[in-house]
Amino acid sequence: MIRSTRLALTATLFLSCGLAAIPALAQDLTTPFRVAANDDETTGSTHHHHKTAKKTPAKTGTKKGKKSKAGHAAEADHTKPTQVGSFGDWGAFVAENGDEKTCYVLAQPKSREPANLKRDPAYVFISNRPGEHIHNEISITMGFPMKDGGDAEADVSGTTFDLVSKGRNAWIKNPAEEGHFVAALRHGAKLVVKAASVRGKLTTDTYSLAGLHQALDQAAHECR
Repeated sequence: MIRSTRLALTATLFLSCGLAAIPALAQDLTTPFRVAANDDETTGSTHHHHKTAKKTPAKTGTKKGKKSKAGHAAEADHTKPTQVGSFGDWGAFVAENGDEKTCYVLAQPKSREPANLKRDPAYVFISNRPGEHIHNEISITMGFPMKDGGDAEADVSGTTFDLVSKGRNAWIKNPAEEGHFVAALRHGAKLVVKAASVRGKLTTDTYSLAGLHQALDQAAHECR
C-alpha cells in the first residue's frame, strides 16, 4: 500500500503557525517536521512504501506587513491550513491548494512515559484526501527516531493494533485494519501508543479520545 509523509509535513507546518484555540497542540510545536532523505525507500514491510513530500505553490494568507518565520516556512511548501473546529482534545483542519483538498484531525498525548526522557512533540493525525480517494488515513509521530520497519503497537481501550515504524513516524501495519482502528477510536476513551527508539528505549504516549468523534465528523463534512 502506498503511504505518504506529506500529511505529517503539512500538519506540523500548520501547528508551527500557532493554534491558540487548541493549547494542547500549540505547545512547543515550533520546528517544521523535515522528511528524511530516505523517505522514498521501502520500510522493509510488504505493506508500505513512503513517498517524499511534494512541494506545492504557496498562497499568501498572512496579514499585510511582516510575516513570521513560521509563516514563511508554511508558505514555502504548502497552503496554510485552516482550523475548522476544536472538540475536546482534538482539532479539525482543512488545507486547500487549487483543486486539492485535505481534511484532518490532530491531537497530542496527554501523558508521556518515561516522563524525564527528552523528545520532540508527538501527535496523531487522521486525514482525508478525497481527490486521491483516501479516507481516515492514520499517521502517528513519536517525536524520536525509531528503527525503520520496526514494531510498535497502539492500544485503544484494550484492543491492540500492530504498527510499523519509519523514522519518527508509525502507521497501522495492516492497512486493512485502518477502518477498524478508526471505529475503535470513535468509541474508545484513550489511545496508548508504545514504541522503542533506535537505541531500544521503550516509550508510551497516552492520548485522550475526548472530542475525536466530533472532530472526525467535522473533517468528513469538510471533505465530502
